[in-house]
Amino acid sequence: IQISDNWPGYSLDLFTYPQHYYGDLEYVLIPHGIIVDRTERLAKDIMQDIGDNDIVVLCVLKGGYKFCADLVEHIKNLSRNSERFISMKVDFVRLKSYHNDQSMQDMQIIGGEDLSKLTGKLSFVFYLLTLFFVFCKDIVGTGRTMKVLLNNIEKYKPKMIKVASLLVKRTSRPDGYRPDYYGFEIPDLFVVGYALDYNEHFRDLNHICVINDHGKAKYRV
Repeated sequence: IQISDNWPGYSLDLFTYPQHYYGDLEYVLIPHGIIVDRTERLAKDIMQDIGDNDIVVLCVLKGGYKFCADLVEHIKNLSRNSERFISMKVDFVRLKSYHNDQSMQDMQIIGGEDLSKLTGKLSFVFYLLTLFFVFCKDIVGTGRTMKVLLNNIEKYKPKMIKVASLLVKRTSRPDGYRPDYYGFEIPDLFVVGYALDYNEHFRDLNHICVINDHGKAKYRV
């Protein structure tokens, strides 16, 4: 699903959201209900591609936890209601790459010490943070964060690696990376909500929204 650059979004008045964020947001970019429906469709697509493979799910914290939990739950439901049983194990890593709204050059990978369990397995990386980029219709972007993580994972020689991301962001910085599954292609905006944060705030916001300048200044560190 592509959200155009001139998409005005939804008025905040149409939705409920935490009162402590009143005045900090521009508009709702993607309502929670649409996120849920799109995630369920991604789960169906993944189930069709998995075949009879068991998978190891590597969830990228913190921003990816809600997307990962919802996507895994949808896959489990599909598995329970079909003749195919998919065995899933879940592990977690954390990538720290932002200061305020700016991407940092140095990146930290925290956790996931026992990645040896990926050896010979089908591995899915469920990723939410908006660090995948495309420009126009070409597959271009930074993809720097995911490439660092994938290089680390590939040392353990998994059978296959697939990346699922809720968001893909369009930007003019070309690189050529794109996830295998993604929910929405969005403009080059700094978004919060659905576990995406700005300095640890807005994770409790269910909708994906665009933060305004007042919100950035209020929670800047």
